[in-house]
Amino acid sequence: MTRDHMVRGLMWALVSAAAYGFSGPLGAAFLEAGWSPGLTTLLRIAGAAVLLLPVTVVMLRRHPLSAQNARKVLLYGLAAVAGVQLCFFQALQHLSVGVALLLEFLAPVLLVGWTWARTRRTPAAVTLVGCLVSLAGLVLVVDPFGPQRVDLTGILWGLGAAVCVCVYFVLPGGDDEGGVPPLLMISGAMVVGAVTLTVTGLLGITPWRVGESSGRLAGVDVSWPVLLGMLVVLATALPYLTGIIAIRRLDTRVASFVGLSEVMFGVLAAWVLIAQVPTLVQVGGGVLILGGIVLIRRAENRVAATPSEIATQG
Repeated sequence: MTRDHMVRGLMWALVSAAAYGFSGPLGAAFLEAGWSPGLTTLLRIAGAAVLLLPVTVVMLRRHPLSAQNARKVLLYGLAAVAGVQLCFFQALQHLSVGVALLLEFLAPVLLVGWTWARTRRTPAAVTLVGCLVSLAGLVLVVDPFGPQRVDLTGILWGLGAAVCVCVYFVLPGGDDEGGVPPLLMISGAMVVGAVTLTVTGLLGITPWRVGESSGRLAGVDVSWPVLLGMLVVLATALPYLTGIIAIRRLDTRVASFVGLSEVMFGVLAAWVLIAQVPTLVQVGGGVLILGGIVLIRRAENRVAATPSEIATQG
């Protein structure tokens, strides 16, 4: 890999992380304007599905799905698209953007526990230390004795988002032989997610509630179509596509580390756009969570990288 190739890959990865960082503030603007999490999530995913529909059609013609790969796209759409976004937006009803993002980024820690239970093999010492550091950070982020009350319901939704993110980690998303090409995985999963959220909405499982005709960003009233356009294009389609470009140019390990910057971008966007400022204790907890994840990633460097170990958000 040439230096120029890596630099361009890093630039694409940072664009992707920065764009993902806007999803929290934009979603929070909808929720604060009275829109339900179910409808907000549906509009976001359905909008992205429409934008990426031509990609889905072209990719299906070039790469017809086997039954096994179709199940992968279905599961990815249910959990890694619809599930993670719905849980994240539900968490935003109870938590700040920064706290919700940090809970979602505990996915690598959950994966360590799941792998430990499934294989009965004790993780490396560095991995265990990383998990303990991240869990200590979680306590500080929740900050139960601090001035900002953190709702248990919000914590559970945030952890639910982390569980859904685990599906992204464990599902093959690369273009290895017999696998699902990344563009097809993402575009197809958007369609699956949109259909799923439509069905659950019609059944009343994820209620649809239309709120005010505008939301506030940086102290300015913004009409809901503009907010939705930003949420769909800026915070969904753009980061997914630029993320794929970055992943193809970078080693998956490098891409996963750069993906951690999404938390920083998300906190900054929330600060500027909706005036959510974390406490110093929560900032310290966030540093511990990210530091623990770095330790876990460092331990994983000793084993072969797999295409499924790529960090992302939403």
